[in-house]
Amino acid sequence: METSGNLRERPVEIKNMWYYVGIPAAAIAFAEILIFWGMKIEALEIHAAILLGLSFSMMFVKNTEIQKTYLALILLPILRLVNLSMPLYYEKTLYSFIFTYGILAIPVSIAATNQELTRTQLGMTFKKIWLYAPFSILLGLLLGGAEYLIIKTTYLISNLSTFNLLMLSIVMIFFVGLVEEIIYRSIIQNRLQITLGNRSGLIITSILFGLMHTGYGSIGEVLYASFVGIFLGYLFYKTRSLPLVAMIHGFINIFVFGIIPLLL
Repeated sequence: METSGNLRERPVEIKNMWYYVGIPAAAIAFAEILIFWGMKIEALEIHAAILLGLSFSMMFVKNTEIQKTYLALILLPILRLVNLSMPLYYEKTLYSFIFTYGILAIPVSIAATNQELTRTQLGMTFKKIWLYAPFSILLGLLLGGAEYLIIKTTYLISNLSTFNLLMLSIVMIFFVGLVEEIIYRSIIQNRLQITLGNRSGLIITSILFGLMHTGYGSIGEVLYASFVGIFLGYLFYKTRSLPLVAMIHGFINIFVFGIIPLLL
């Protein structure tokens, strides 16, 4: 039986599937906890080991569903290694995000292609975009305002000129928001829902999404990002719209890293 999003209601029957997913997921979580504790070098080493471990595992595991699951999870250590290895990342300049997420788009596109999911499952549709656009701005304001109260970010643009807002919007929606939502929702959530079931796939993806925010050094941010991950994941599951979740994600960042700190 299939859902409205063309995903199975019941997970694929694979013996010890939780074992195959749990070990790399726990290792990724541990590496992110080390970042929370300020141990970034050690975290990078563990993420590198996870990257190598998953890569070699795909060579020896014959089950294609496990291979696809590892190909999905492998994007998280790549994401973290690229982020923390970029010197410009620490300066948090707006254009450093273009460089970082532009590089990430390469392995992400390869992983998405090899998942063998349909365009509908990946959310590749502009259906109802006229309705989702203003809805995304409103949600971006509400969710972004709450996040700003937690982490009190600095701004990435010098003022609220039309040019600066346009550049911030392009970077946060079409680079950060789009690439991260393809990783978490189109690829990882889809794959884990297929192999573990809809609820488990959504929850695990959301927890991993929250843990990837440990760099802010706030447990409140990790918990809040996990909540936002569940919210975005559920919206994606019900609407099958990648543009919707990418725009919400992007507008959250626009308000958090630009409009709200500058207005205040």
